[in-house]
Amino acid sequence: MIRYHDQEWGVPLHDDAKLFEFLILEGAQAGLSWETILNKRENYRAAFDSFDAERIARYDPRKIAELLRNPGIVRNRLKIASAVKNARAFLALQQKHGSFDAYIWHFVDGHPRVNDWKTPSQVPPRTPTSDAMSQALKKDGFNFVGSTICYAFMQAVGMVNDHLVKCFRHAACGKH
Repeated sequence: MIRYHDQEWGVPLHDDAKLFEFLILEGAQAGLSWETILNKRENYRAAFDSFDAERIARYDPRKIAELLRNPGIVRNRLKIASAVKNARAFLALQQKHGSFDAYIWHFVDGHPRVNDWKTPSQVPPRTPTSDAMSQALKKDGFNFVGSTICYAFMQAVGMVNDHLVKCFRHAACGKH
């Protein structure tokens, strides 16, 4: 968790493949701790073809059944089916907007929103922006993208900088 916090969390990310990975992992995390998912991240990469959206979009019932037997990931039928559905929606958005990056970052006008939280209790679980993102993604065919999941995604990929002001990462992530 420390390495993830110190090296990844909150760093602005503009790579479609990595953005897709985070979207799938955040959906898998629903109802669980992020630590649980982070500990299974390499298993997810192996099970889900390194988060190759084109391959995942072609998963059939046989492949889904195989994933449901994989003890290295969260074996939830709805979450696994969601990853397949989201891969298809992701590819459609890439076609429509040129990249998922261009689409997703428009919710923050292309620049990270830097917050100045002093305590963890100030950090919201969702915002009007994550509400809008959630509604738009659902309209575009995604699921497991509720507002809280979207806000966690936004934090993870640096769309918002929610490092506390006293955290050494606050300034570094605010410079991107």
